Amino acid sequence: MADKTSLKPTRRRFIQAGVASSAALLSSTTMAQETTLIPGRGPGRRVIDTGYYGVPSEFAKTQRMKGNRGPGLVGGSLTPLHELEGMVTPAGLHFEVHHSGVPDIDPAEHKLLVHGLVDDAKIFTMEDLMRFPKVSRFHFLECAGNGMGEWMSPRGQTAQQTHGLTSCSQWTGVPLKVILNELGLRGDAKWLLAEGDDGARMTRSIPLWKAMDDAILAYKQNGEWLRAEQGFPLRLLVPGFEGNMNVKWLRRLEVGDKPWWTHHENTEYADPRPDDMIRAFSFYMECRSVITSPSGGMTLDGPGYYEISGLAWSGTGTITKVEVSTDNGGSWQEAQLEAPVLPRCHTRFRMPWTWDGKETIIMSRSTDDTGAVQPTYEEMYKIQGPIGMMHNTAIQNWKIAQTGEITNDRS
Repeated sequence: MADKTSLKPTRRRFIQAGVASSAALLSSTTMAQETTLIPGRGPGRRVIDTGYYGVPSEFAKTQRMKGNRGPGLVGGSLTPLHELEGMVTPAGLHFEVHHSGVPDIDPAEHKLLVHGLVDDAKIFTMEDLMRFPKVSRFHFLECAGNGMGEWMSPRGQTAQQTHGLTSCSQWTGVPLKVILNELGLRGDAKWLLAEGDDGARMTRSIPLWKAMDDAILAYKQNGEWLRAEQGFPLRLLVPGFEGNMNVKWLRRLEVGDKPWWTHHENTEYADPRPDDMIRAFSFYMECRSVITSPSGGMTLDGPGYYEISGLAWSGTGTITKVEVSTDNGGSWQEAQLEAPVLPRCHTRFRMPWTWDGKETIIMSRSTDDTGAVQPTYEEMYKIQGPIGMMHNTAIQNWKIAQTGEITNDRS
């Protein structure tokens, strides 16, 4: 359902609130001289009453939305981007996709086999892996199908529905190259097969150059153990690559001299093209952005000052610029990027705006340090055609009516 959030002009509210606070202070001082103080609320509940793990306030109802992924145990959930701030996604709101349900795995029993074109094949326990030097890095993940519904009808109403299959976390684990160097790679090694321990046995071919670059065997997220739906106790993280290549519940790595052409590489995660060709191994999630506030499902509370805010990201590098248009692409203004701005990571952008109360369309477009610029739907259509729905990076339009109501204007 659309979020009917009312966005009120902040400057006017701040001034009104300040005047009201001053009057209330004077009034309360006078009353305190004539009457007894109003009793306090009294003691609240103990934290232990809700369990040792902290939970949000009952008044904070932010939650993921169930994604429509298919029949059976194939499923997922979408991150409420329009309700979040900053660049980091809380672990409990991180999007997820599963192909055969979410397994419950005892880390004391879990093992990782690394074999193939290595000098010394080995089975690692979680205790073994955690003894190796670790790193913590901020990176986004994005499903290859994020936004694919925008090629169909009905289209998403909110930023959660149009872009909710991307999230950003701090990931902690062992650099994969440390493990591979420990075992020794043979001269003809060029590819890596990653296999998950879920019912679907998700397997993907990973180029060795990526494995030896910034790939991580991750076991913690935002400082705590991975959630079960994020691959507990171990997942592969290949920053910037499409989500399914970040294999969850990782149980096996095989080093080889060519790709394996697995089931998912030949079917669901191959990209059809208008010339009857198929693009395999798309790898990167490319330069993209979306305005999350104000956005679809929200309502502006009359003309006045608002802040336009959103997220930008690129799997091929670092965001260098985000431009915002408030007149349907007629002109563009550069937004401010909020630090830190990191490679292969969500970047928050902000821009002040005064709405004149007239109907308009707002949008954003990002640029990364490779020179890539976010395309329009028309530009994407020339490349992908009507069947290339994966890897949608097109500019998102939000239409603002004179009533202040905001809707998806995918044109």
